[in-house]
Amino acid sequence: MKKIPLICIAVLAIITFYACKKDYVIGGSLYEEKVNLSTYDYLKTNRLFDTLVIMIDRMQLKDEVNQSGTVFALTNYAIHNYVVEKQAQLRIQNNDENLTFTFDDIVLPNLKDSLRAYLFKDRLPLSFLTETGRFRKANDGENRLIQAIPTNDYTNPNTFPVQPRYVYLTKIVKLEDGTGVIPTDSTQLNQVDPEQLLQARVQTSGIITNTGIVHVLNNSHTFTFFGDIKN
Repeated sequence: MKKIPLICIAVLAIITFYACKKDYVIGGSLYEEKVNLSTYDYLKTNRLFDTLVIMIDRMQLKDEVNQSGTVFALTNYAIHNYVVEKQAQLRIQNNDENLTFTFDDIVLPNLKDSLRAYLFKDRLPLSFLTETGRFRKANDGENRLIQAIPTNDYTNPNTFPVQPRYVYLTKIVKLEDGTGVIPTDSTQLNQVDPEQLLQARVQTSGIITNTGIVHVLNNSHTFTFFGDIKN
């Protein structure tokens, strides 16, 4: 399975974060936990989500984004990773190492449900998430496992009085040989092989807007989990 690489957090950022007395969330970003904007307007004011906002606009998903209790936000990098992976695939398929594929070549309406897979009706704050996970249906109709997994990466009790947790958005897929249970509800999660899990880690979690909660996926994630050998 393609592994999602860990994101390093600068010590200086952590020190600064506590000096400012902010609520710390794994990911290394400084942010205001509560913003007086709708989810869409928050995304639109942050350059990190410029490409995502273009997609939302062209797919006519603005209202659905604002009606969603939770949005797992894709950064520009996550969408760029998709373009890179798609270009590599097309070069192989067409036997043309010079073939070029750009964001403008994406037929965005065809990927509307793919983006809706990152939107959830329920509000899913960090405080509600568990290590076992919450099994929730995304707006595209597919289920996702959403977990908050404790980490031992940061063990200084003076800096981290509470053990930090990584938030993961996980897609469950078949094994390479076509076997494996795809759960229809949480009671079947114990039948899932760990190799079926495609995990995307959140780099900043719990941003509260006027209309919902935003969890920002890490820059190494690839939109739709494209390029993963099991996807």
